[in-house]
Amino acid sequence: MSLRLFLLTCSLLMLLCPFMSTAQQACSTLGQTPQSAFPLCTRDTFFQSSVPICTNKKLVVPGCPPSTGDYADKNPFWYRFTCYQTGTLSLLITPNNLNDDYDWQLYDITGITDLNRVYTDANLFVVGNWSGSSGKTGASAAGTNVVECASDPRNYENTFSRMPVITVGHTYLLLVSHYSDSQSGYSISFAGGSAVINEQKLPDLQKLQPSCDATVLALKLNMRMLCNSISPDGSDFVLIPANATIVAVSGIGCTGGFDTDSIQIVLSNPLPPGSYQLAIKTGKDNNTILDDCERDIPVGNKIPFTITPPQPTLPDSIGPVKCAPQSIDIYFPKKIRCGSIAADGSDFQVSGPAPIAVTGASEQCVDGQTSVITLQLATPAVHAGTYTVQIKKGSDGNNVIDECGQETPTGSSVSFSVKDTVSADFNYQLLLGCKADTIVFHHNAANGVNQWFWLMAEAGAGTTQNVSAVFTVFGTKQISLVVSNGFCADTVTKAVSLTNTLKASFETNALLCPEDTASFLNTSVGNIIGNSWSFGDGSSSALPSPGPKKYPATGTETNYPVQLVVENDLHCFDTAVNTIKVLRSCYIAVPNAFTPNNDGINDYLYPLNALKADNLEFNVYNRFGQRIFHTTDWTKKWDGTLNGRLQSADTYVWTLRYTNHDTGKRIFLKGTTVLIR
Repeated sequence: MSLRLFLLTCSLLMLLCPFMSTAQQACSTLGQTPQSAFPLCTRDTFFQSSVPICTNKKLVVPGCPPSTGDYADKNPFWYRFTCYQTGTLSLLITPNNLNDDYDWQLYDITGITDLNRVYTDANLFVVGNWSGSSGKTGASAAGTNVVECASDPRNYENTFSRMPVITVGHTYLLLVSHYSDSQSGYSISFAGGSAVINEQKLPDLQKLQPSCDATVLALKLNMRMLCNSISPDGSDFVLIPANATIVAVSGIGCTGGFDTDSIQIVLSNPLPPGSYQLAIKTGKDNNTILDDCERDIPVGNKIPFTITPPQPTLPDSIGPVKCAPQSIDIYFPKKIRCGSIAADGSDFQVSGPAPIAVTGASEQCVDGQTSVITLQLATPAVHAGTYTVQIKKGSDGNNVIDECGQETPTGSSVSFSVKDTVSADFNYQLLLGCKADTIVFHHNAANGVNQWFWLMAEAGAGTTQNVSAVFTVFGTKQISLVVSNGFCADTVTKAVSLTNTLKASFETNALLCPEDTASFLNTSVGNIIGNSWSFGDGSSSALPSPGPKKYPATGTETNYPVQLVVENDLHCFDTAVNTIKVLRSCYIAVPNAFTPNNDGINDYLYPLNALKADNLEFNVYNRFGQRIFHTTDWTKKWDGTLNGRLQSADTYVWTLRYTNHDTGKRIFLKGTTVLIR
């Protein structure tokens, strides 16, 4: 039965499945804790038909204050995947019921052994979305923020966050959580990003180690395989020659997880010395062993092994080695007795391009034995080349000893190789222009860098060593570069300032009485080296801020277009124009008649030329004493209506109060006006 079919079956038989619980219970179902996360494969859409109700712990959501929401992995499922090619990750979570509101958060757990740190360590956070809105959610080009915080679901929120850049060789955990206890499942799919999170190699047998008494075979697979694809009766395997019968098979760690890369095969009797093969065949469950993407190990694939009289166990391999390792894992084909390993690491020495001292040795013992010894190095291995680990007599007076009691010979060795660390630091050249700026970015490709991923703000992305970007909006741009040589990776983000913004603008009087002077305030922006003013009356100035100016009294209302042209240090120009209206007179008066017929002539009743009327109050009353118009702004005019209804042709009383701006004298006027229709 496949993993997806298993989940579907449990979702349909919820009353019979052991994970039925209430929202108050801790999560115990496989996949509902970080430690038991689903192995995620993106060959197709992953369907989660329903989710058991439970809650684990509260979460840290960087950028979201606790006051905006109670963040926790409530009703969760966790998913695990590895990045095999650096790039952007696109993610789409589609609820089966689009009224459901799902939240999610992505963590980088590379090198993390205590997965409970996802609840408290903000440094593991990559991207997330806790929007209070229902429907589809995920990470896409439509997202603008790294995180969307929780708030009132009645308000619109962006359910999509920005696509993160994930790094080759890194391992990630994805949490999908649902605040409500009513839900009907969802699907997860990946499309649109440039990152690759599928294992590229095909599933196969990797190595096999018989026990000392040749009654148990320890099989290592080349990747993690689905536990429920392993037939416990051993029908997935055949022994050649059949000098014993396979009586039981179990996946190591399958009781608390979905997949494993180690299988124990129990035989009916000890195998006599000789050469053997363990071959794959279709089991009674109608499949061979399947990987996380449900790809099978082909029928007929074999792995040879030999049963020999007990011999000393030599180190088998090292790995996988990460960039600039300060610890390395040494694998042995047989179990090593933990009590024979000196804790100070003195059983080992490392030689290579640069000397590195071993400062400690650790292991994870099961029943007093281990197949992997982790060495702690005094300094990281950062120089490219091949390093050799040799076994010697330790401070405990012996070499390491295997499960069969054989001491590993002095001088036994195993090697590993590393590449140089890389730097994503980059240089750039600014080519500034009047309407657009071009930035040319350069990376030196040192230490074998052969992968580049640029993010250049609104200019988009690039994947070559050197790229160019054109910006038509100036200001500060955040530029990021991720580089890799296939072994080591690095990321650098720089703020690049485009300081050649040029914008002409100024403030002046919109209206002016004939006896008053106009003032000019230059509010232009940029590295300005020249100003050219034209005041609309034939006069001009080159001063940045010219002094007050008085326009001639013409006896008529006159408009003067005032123009400012500014020039910056790149000899770019920009122009701003404002119009000053010089009134014929600033004598305040109210017309004795008006005709609101929308012909553009005398359509409104208001105090004319009230430019110098401070604290103005203008009222209009009908013949019954009802106030039908009121304003404190002289430019707000009565159009002959009340509450949208036309008023009849009649005589109306008006009152006008104001303070003369120049003299400070308080004025009160009263009169009548005829509305003519």
